[in-house]
Amino acid sequence: MCGIIGFTGRLQVADILIGGLERLEYRGYDSAGIAVRQNDATKIIKTTGKVAELRKKASETDDIEGTCGIGHTRWATHGGVTDINAHPHVAGKVTLIHNGIIENYKELSAALKDKGYTAVSETDTEVAAMLIDSLYDGDPFKALKEADQQLAGAYGFCIMFEDRPGEIYCMRNASPLVAVSTDDGAFIASDMVALLPYSKDYFVVPEEHIVVMTPDGIKLYTMDQEEVAPKMLHVDWDTTAAQKGGYDFFMQKEIFEQPEALKNTVMPRLHNGRADFSADNISDDIFKDINRVVVTACGTAMHAGLVGRHLIESMLRIPVTVELSSEFRYMNPILDDHTLVIVVTQSGETADSLAALRLANERGAKTISIVNVKGSSIARESDYVLYTHAGPEIAVASTKAFSVQCAGMYLIALKLAEINNMMTAEEMAAYCDAFQAAIDTVAPVLEMDEQIKGIAEKIKDTFSAFYLGRSLDYAIACEGSLKLKEISYVNSEAYSAGELKHGTISLVTEGVPIIAIATQENVLPKLMANVEEVKARGAHVIMVTDKDMSSYEGIYDDLIQVPNVDDRFGTFGVTVALQLLAYHVTVFRGYDVDQPRNLAKSVTVE
Repeated sequence: MCGIIGFTGRLQVADILIGGLERLEYRGYDSAGIAVRQNDATKIIKTTGKVAELRKKASETDDIEGTCGIGHTRWATHGGVTDINAHPHVAGKVTLIHNGIIENYKELSAALKDKGYTAVSETDTEVAAMLIDSLYDGDPFKALKEADQQLAGAYGFCIMFEDRPGEIYCMRNASPLVAVSTDDGAFIASDMVALLPYSKDYFVVPEEHIVVMTPDGIKLYTMDQEEVAPKMLHVDWDTTAAQKGGYDFFMQKEIFEQPEALKNTVMPRLHNGRADFSADNISDDIFKDINRVVVTACGTAMHAGLVGRHLIESMLRIPVTVELSSEFRYMNPILDDHTLVIVVTQSGETADSLAALRLANERGAKTISIVNVKGSSIARESDYVLYTHAGPEIAVASTKAFSVQCAGMYLIALKLAEINNMMTAEEMAAYCDAFQAAIDTVAPVLEMDEQIKGIAEKIKDTFSAFYLGRSLDYAIACEGSLKLKEISYVNSEAYSAGELKHGTISLVTEGVPIIAIATQENVLPKLMANVEEVKARGAHVIMVTDKDMSSYEGIYDDLIQVPNVDDRFGTFGVTVALQLLAYHVTVFRGYDVDQPRNLAKSVTVE
């Protein structure tokens, strides 16, 4: 959530800042602003609404020339959506932008009031600016170190000091920042997507460090002002991956990128009928002597955990719990050195998941993360990391990231089976063959796009919908329902099909869409009995299945028939079909598919 961009160098900064904010729009925001340093003054332009409004306002502003500046897109947390609450904020000699939440801002505000500071906004960010200004005596390092000691919460700051022209100071606690140095100057942002036009080589700003940006480059320091060399990383995808490439929406493009993303994630790690993590430098030791697995994640990533739970428990008989990261710390979880904790996150910066990981590390559990972003906080702090290779995911609603997260769970299950002698060599080879075959069905499902679009048109005006599944299919239903809910605003819920009669069936009325998922042969008759119950009450039933439905004709209204696969791997084709269904319903309803209201791509605050 929120977006940060900063530059100082030898180029005009206004267009760099606004262009960077446009590339960060996918993160979710409700206002935007920039600050441009001009000799002895700082010009600030900010507005509610889209970055396009900021660009228009800037074009109507006289004299915004300057080669040093910072920009921000805000997702409201403290205070309403107003021009005054938009960033940047100014206090004395400090101009500041901020991602994150300052948890003790009320206490700080009260103390600062006694020093003569009065906020003009309702934000915690302005309090941070006032605190740093109150500590500033001409030494930025001293002020930032003291501020870091007093602040509680998450923050990524970019700061310009009035008496330090051409310089930008940055520091972070939890909220991510990445930095780039080129011949034209120094860049910083909350996401590498904003900086791709300038470089593919970058470093992640470590926590509890200070970055000093000048026109001549970037230097990284500890809080004690010791210079350290940053760990450089390289973006391994082309800048076109962060562009729509002819598609109407990023979400549409990312759905269609799934065959490649899955192959890039899975195929290099299947070798001679087993899971091979040697290129990931993941030691086999982490999978030994495990008597329990805990998956912790949020939102879509949690649903990948549900898929993993079904797979590992049914196939390996190892108990698995799936815990929401936002609750994990507060439930006093039982963890020890025989517990494998798997943290699933696209960004690697999800605040709740990072906190859960840190608790697991503190309590001696073995930790491995499934992450899409190299060098992210969760990737760095896990014992080991299994990187997915989805490339950038720009749409707020996750599609290809979910599929590769599920693939990561399948790979880990196979490795657990091998290391703990739970499958024979023949069984593992058959598993690998079935895995590859399931991935190969994704492309044919994408060819069903027009058919699925036609079905979506039939339900586009619905107020509510229900997704049903049993066993593995319940996990898939949870994700399918979330996709429809978050982008189309349909009041959608997922249920284990057998639970309908325990209350929910009272909500089934004439024409209500019921999306029933059927990939598990052993529970197919049970599922179809539940489907008959809702059909008898007038529901519009859409079957999404890889099974032969010829004996059930008349029970459903529409059929999305995906290629048949081994029951263990029903996840992939059906998931893509459900993504397409949600996408088309949203387009028919006239909403912005990529930027649903109130949502942010990366939730970096608790």
